Amino acid sequence: MKWRLPRGLAKRGWRFWLAGASLLLSACGGSDAIKPAELVKFKPTATAKVMWHASVGEADVYTFAPALVEGAVYAASASGWLARFDVASGKQRWRVDTKSTLSGGVGADAGLVMVGTSKGLVLAYDTNGKQIWQSQVSSEVLMGPRAEEGIVVVRSGDGRIVGLDAKDGKLRWEYRFTLPPLLLWSPDGVAISHGIVFAGLAAGKVVALKLSDGSVLWESTLAQPKGANELERITDIAAAPDLDGEQTCAVTFQGRIGCYQTDRGALSWSRDASSAGALTHDPATIYMTDARSTVFAFDKGTGAVVWKQEKLLARSVSAPTPSGLFVAVGDFEGYVHFLDREDGGFAVRVATDGSAIKARPLRSGSTMLVQTQNGGLYAISVKSL
Repeated sequence: MKWRLPRGLAKRGWRFWLAGASLLLSACGGSDAIKPAELVKFKPTATAKVMWHASVGEADVYTFAPALVEGAVYAASASGWLARFDVASGKQRWRVDTKSTLSGGVGADAGLVMVGTSKGLVLAYDTNGKQIWQSQVSSEVLMGPRAEEGIVVVRSGDGRIVGLDAKDGKLRWEYRFTLPPLLLWSPDGVAISHGIVFAGLAAGKVVALKLSDGSVLWESTLAQPKGANELERITDIAAAPDLDGEQTCAVTFQGRIGCYQTDRGALSWSRDASSAGALTHDPATIYMTDARSTVFAFDKGTGAVVWKQEKLLARSVSAPTPSGLFVAVGDFEGYVHFLDREDGGFAVRVATDGSAIKARPLRSGSTMLVQTQNGGLYAISVKSL
């Protein structure tokens, strides 16, 4: 098993992070480690087409996800490139060299495009690619910064969430939480809605912070760590909670999935689950990829399993994204699998450049956008036969 100390923390001699849940599958297996499933043959029930693709540069050890705002797609790479493309045509509008090793991004709203660096810098640009400000936080930034109501929220690798002024990057507030000796290294950070910042923390905790000042509105523990050693006791919520109006849902690694009442943090339901990826939803269903790369659909109201797709075992499958009649996931060989939203069966499969798709697909109308580790940016449309 491989261990890695994030670059931004290495000089501090801080603590080890696990570089992803997939590594845990082979941690105790040795020669018996789970092997990725072979792709199964199936009769397609849909057609898929790559509408356009572009390249933005390799991700290195990091995970980058594109951001979509008002018909523009923003994408970044570890080598420092940040670019804007038209979502309809894929035409590149601009590309800038940030002259930094980027580690998190992209975050965007109507006026700001933001990335984070391995040295803890947050870089903010306008929609024309002109840098507006930069701000130093305490350590490596693994997530795309989030902006709402004049506040930019950034989560850093040393257990801090900060609020920066969207105008100039100055610190407005800071929230700190204690981290255990081992935790998952995750590029997903926080979610913001109606003036509240929601974050999943180590040791199975969910916290809701007031966006304006960072004060704690509520905190709850979804799953308690248990086990004989630090590896077995990892129970992190590695992805941002999924927000759906009155309900906020989260999942822990080696723990549980559950949904809370957004306003006060009361638990509505929970059940055993293990995932380091993000949850997504449609009006009736919550979707999850577990630590073994099984894709689940749960009833939103009760948590009952609606279906599960187990034929992608150990393929390092991304978090799912529902769109229309389908649910899309990417895998470690760069395939995008479109599953039937009703029963989880395979509908159609599309190849990209052969490198891993780690971030969940991004929906734009009937089109799915994915970014590969080699830096390929693909827009894929899918239709039922």
